[in-house]
Amino acid sequence: MPVVKPTRFVGKITFLGGVRPTEGLLWAEPVNELFAGFGGMAGEIHYGMTAPSCVRMTDQYPKGTEVRNTRQFSVLSAEEMAEISAGMGLAALSPSLIGASMVISGIPDFSYIPPGSRLQGASGATLVVNLNNRPCTYPARAIEAAHPGFGARFKPAAEDRRGIVAWVEREGMFTLGDDIRLHVPDQRPWAQLAEV
Repeated sequence: MPVVKPTRFVGKITFLGGVRPTEGLLWAEPVNELFAGFGGMAGEIHYGMTAPSCVRMTDQYPKGTEVRNTRQFSVLSAEEMAEISAGMGLAALSPSLIGASMVISGIPDFSYIPPGSRLQGASGATLVVNLNNRPCTYPARAIEAAHPGFGARFKPAAEDRRGIVAWVEREGMFTLGDDIRLHVPDQRPWAQLAEV
């Protein structure tokens, strides 16, 4: 059984959002706290224990196959968000516009923390990191509506900075301003990774 150990890296929750479709746009409504249940956030667009597989999984399953929902949360780094904004030529980019569930400051190289890592909040609520989130054009619509002429700049600026997707391992509350600790698997990297 793999062991997951706490690290010295403790971040701070700087944004929480419930993702809702708003007139065809991705939008995360800012909230001060949210309850993370085993299905994610009740009433939120990505809520559920399972979900139909998407285009990211076609090497494993036909599109639409019912699979475990590992995309309940979209979590980004405040520092990487600042880099995305600068790369787009904007002073700031609201996490609401890209449908973020959570933004955390203080954890370096956030988009590449190892799969299987845990993000554990002050209440004990814990997210399991599935994979890094790849930039797509979908958030560009909301960005374009708020910042005309800038929507198409999101995808290239967000490369390697789009954060991670995660699912709930332990239920509990996440609150704006709370500390959140990174736990990582206690194992060496796979030796054959260079040959993939």
